[in-house]
Amino acid sequence: MVLYKLEDFEPNYRDTFEGQDINGLGVYTQGTDEKVGTVSDVLVDEEGHFRYLVVDLGFWIFGKKVLLPIGRARIDYNTDRVYTVGLTREQAEDLPEFSERQALDYDYEERVRGVYRQPTDSTLPVAPLVPLEATAAVDTTYQQPVAPAYNRDDYTYENEPALFGLNEQDHQTLKLYEERLVASKRSQKTGEVSIGKRVETETARVAIPVERERVVIERVTPANAGTAVSGREADFREGEVARIELHEEVADVRKEAVLREEVRVRKVVDQETVETQETVRREELDVNTSGLPIEER
Repeated sequence: MVLYKLEDFEPNYRDTFEGQDINGLGVYTQGTDEKVGTVSDVLVDEEGHFRYLVVDLGFWIFGKKVLLPIGRARIDYNTDRVYTVGLTREQAEDLPEFSERQALDYDYEERVRGVYRQPTDSTLPVAPLVPLEATAAVDTTYQQPVAPAYNRDDYTYENEPALFGLNEQDHQTLKLYEERLVASKRSQKTGEVSIGKRVETETARVAIPVERERVVIERVTPANAGTAVSGREADFREGEVARIELHEEVADVRKEAVLREEVRVRKVVDQETVETQETVRREELDVNTSGLPIEER
């Protein structure tokens, strides 16, 4: 389990606390209201959950910093104070000194947790009892007569809500949820266009001018009609025939294929904005003060 300083984990953490800073708050004992020291830092886990407050015990033990599990602290921003739950001066003296140069490993945290597991108040829950020899090895200077029934391989902070839980009366949290619309798009088929070819027939007409020959027989009366001719000029012969060939043009039609046009098929995308609406729910805080002074922050 890796721990981080709050500012290293989230440099803008003050925005989450509406500009307030837990560092620098005075630490006092609950009940006796005796000042213990000052919060100098906060240690969080990999998910950002508060695990320890680093407390400078300047008022109790000068120059010593110790770790205060978040479950043993009550933060009161109205008075800018942090109250310890069940911490005694004797426990503070037994706590191992916190140093940034020292690794926060399982053994070190066990030494810290071992001190807080000592029952100093009958109202505080304590860890289950197991034989001392069944626990993980820790520094013998800080061994306690009671120890938890878990080890470094399966330990989680949730094992000890008395030290790390925030479910006490002073740390109740009511979460308000709301629904929101998440817009997304999906493509769906709206139809299909099939493009093919078919052959149609029609009757085409074309006008072709043609020529045709014909014989025209024209009889005329010469100007010297009735004038006598000699017998040699008048050569009467029977069976004389004049032959003339006649010609005409006929239409000769054939078909040939030509390129008429090209058809190009492509798709274009038109964009438009559509609006949709849905009913969403939101939880609102309903405070029943019953005449008590309540401040919403």
